[in-house]
Amino acid sequence: MDNFDPALISVAMPCHNAASYVEEAVASVLAQDYPHVELVVVDDGSTDGSTEILQRLAAENPERITLIFQNRTGPFAARNRALAHANGNYIAFLDADDTWQPDALRRMHDALETEPADIAYCGWQNIGIAATDTQPNIPPELDASDAVGHLLEHAPWPINSALIRRPLIDELRGFSERAPTAMSDDLWLRMLARQPRLARVPEVLAFHRQYPRGKTSIPHWRQVFDAIAVRRDFIRHHPESVAHIPPARLNELLYDPLLREAYRCHWRNDTESARRLFRRAFRKADWKAGDLKHLVASLLPAPLYRNLVDFVTRRRSVRI
Repeated sequence: MDNFDPALISVAMPCHNAASYVEEAVASVLAQDYPHVELVVVDDGSTDGSTEILQRLAAENPERITLIFQNRTGPFAARNRALAHANGNYIAFLDADDTWQPDALRRMHDALETEPADIAYCGWQNIGIAATDTQPNIPPELDASDAVGHLLEHAPWPINSALIRRPLIDELRGFSERAPTAMSDDLWLRMLARQPRLARVPEVLAFHRQYPRGKTSIPHWRQVFDAIAVRRDFIRHHPESVAHIPPARLNELLYDPLLREAYRCHWRNDTESARRLFRRAFRKADWKAGDLKHLVASLLPAPLYRNLVDFVTRRRSVRI
């Protein structure tokens, strides 16, 4: 941070194979009506033409875009790399397939300064061909204590729906990289444990794109387990942040997603994820008698479980 600027907002953007969307994402940053914005992009080993697009955009905007390259170490390592090169007093995160309204950073900056606050957050909307819920999401007005319970119960807010004062990010040393599918959850919770002052902008300013990404290298069961592990570790290490939540409710917040996601995987024919999630739910979740057939079946070895699911599916299809 050799050129620290107290008025500057630094936007950290990881990019891996986002050629279809990255130019729109960069344009969204450059179009912000807040006058002091820099963009730090980390190209995380792209092979689809993203690199050439970013090189062109950086050459066209040398005063506003810093382009860094790394060899496929993941989005959270890329964000941390971007943070190491950021010069701003405020930090925002935008993925290479997401966008903002042109006034997003100005509105959140104004909210930070008016309160004053450490984190400003806004509403968002899911977009893209894979988005199942495209309704506007306006999070409630919360203090840090309320926000912990809210985030334990619901999915974390998209990373591009917040503007954060730099000292808070520096205190946390950016993103942890130990559980690569749940580090946004981890950062939100670790920030809230510091009891920051929050400011809400109750309008949709951020857009989160969802689209088919092909076969992911990280199975869904691992993503669910990572999210639970991050939340469990937070509760263990910050009991003061959850002291207002009854223990039975905490257990529900932690483990109810197991059963919900197990059924989701079952109906999507992701049998390996379903089996692992049902097995964990058998031990941890508050299940009911109607769930028992799935829970007991999950105790079978993977090949037998898969054969059983295929058999039941075929019989159901014949009846229809």
